[in-house]
Amino acid sequence: MKFIKSLYLNNFFFYVLLGIIGMFVCAFIFPTLYNGVWFIVLVLSTFLALDILLLYLAKTGIEANRHMPEKLSNGDLNPVKISIKNHYSFSILVKVIDEIPFQFQVRDFKILKNIKASAQEEMGYDLRPTERGEYYFGNLNIYVSSPLKLISRRFTFDKDQMVPTYPSFIQLKKYDLFAFSNNQQYGIKKIRRIGHTMEFEQIKEYVQGDDLRTLNWKATAKKNALMVNQFQDEKSQSVYLAIDKGRVMQMPFNGLSLLDYAINSTLVLSNVILKKQDKAGIFSFSKKVENRVFAEKRGSQMQKILETLYNVKTDFFESDYSRLYVDIKKNINQRSLIILYTNFETMDGLNRQLPYLKGIAKSHLLVVIFFSNTELNEIINKKTDTIQEVYDKVIAEKFMFEKRLIANELKKYGIHSILTQPKNLTLDAINKYLEIKSRGIL
Repeated sequence: MKFIKSLYLNNFFFYVLLGIIGMFVCAFIFPTLYNGVWFIVLVLSTFLALDILLLYLAKTGIEANRHMPEKLSNGDLNPVKISIKNHYSFSILVKVIDEIPFQFQVRDFKILKNIKASAQEEMGYDLRPTERGEYYFGNLNIYVSSPLKLISRRFTFDKDQMVPTYPSFIQLKKYDLFAFSNNQQYGIKKIRRIGHTMEFEQIKEYVQGDDLRTLNWKATAKKNALMVNQFQDEKSQSVYLAIDKGRVMQMPFNGLSLLDYAINSTLVLSNVILKKQDKAGIFSFSKKVENRVFAEKRGSQMQKILETLYNVKTDFFESDYSRLYVDIKKNINQRSLIILYTNFETMDGLNRQLPYLKGIAKSHLLVVIFFSNTELNEIINKKTDTIQEVYDKVIAEKFMFEKRLIANELKKYGIHSILTQPKNLTLDAINKYLEIKSRGIL
């Protein structure tokens, strides 16, 4: 049964067979051809048997492996390599059909390659996932043909491999150098912060002029001398990245939802924040606040953020901003920078949530990131020829104008905003964070 399941007749065999059938038809008209046709049938049968022997006498005709990264990067091209070793003593033609995960909907995958005797070849292809989660690869099917090309023998390797798809760690590496950019621009004025926070540095002996309120009585009793706590200005600030995973983030762009763009940007920006010696934290919200990672500066913080972002799931419900406001007031006591990834299409949509955004901005520095509709840009820039196209262009310009009104409305209440295209999201978010840090307005 294994032999029958692995044997496939090639197209060349059927072409020859079709020719033989045609010659049999001609033999009815020209009987002298009859014996010659049977001789060709005998030759075909002999070559078919020889082809079977060539491919099946060797138990391990080829060896093959699929080489993949441990995890895929969402929204990026991920390389998949296939290596094939030919153990036959003759050149072979291989047809590779890899059973790619169903999420890619690839139904015509095929790679053809000639491999010389006892040689090894590598080939590959790229995959671009557009959603996080587990991706299951099926069989790596390789069909081998001898130089006779009458049949193919199927070999199967690497059955049922699973690879998780994480937020875009490729972008994380791409923007890594931004953490070391000073981003100092001429004309930016440093703003003095009112009040400051202190963190403990060391215990030292009291000298004249030290603040008596910092006396450490336990250390004083042990040393039998006045000891004081020494503090320094706390340089690191808390930065929280809040992701709206509600209905407004469902809109797709280039295969990815706005939510996945926000998740990819959050991962990259968290890395920049930590390398700038600030504390990075994240959370998401829709009906409730979840996927929380408190702002810390630990070495394991990036791995914790990556795993949390991987597990962000949503049904795209209507987001509850009142619950967001209450949760921030309850759990974030120190003044922090809060970068909110969301989307507003109309002023009415903003006005419903504005009281909660104003409440957050009273205690924290709030940056609201929302998206411009790229399809509207295409309509606006398109040449109009009909009345319907003119009407569509006017409506598109109205919606784009309303986006700018939203940004101005937020600015009135001291709320920073970024209106960006999805493809520019990560870069714009990083630049905004670096600008805020360079100006010292937190």
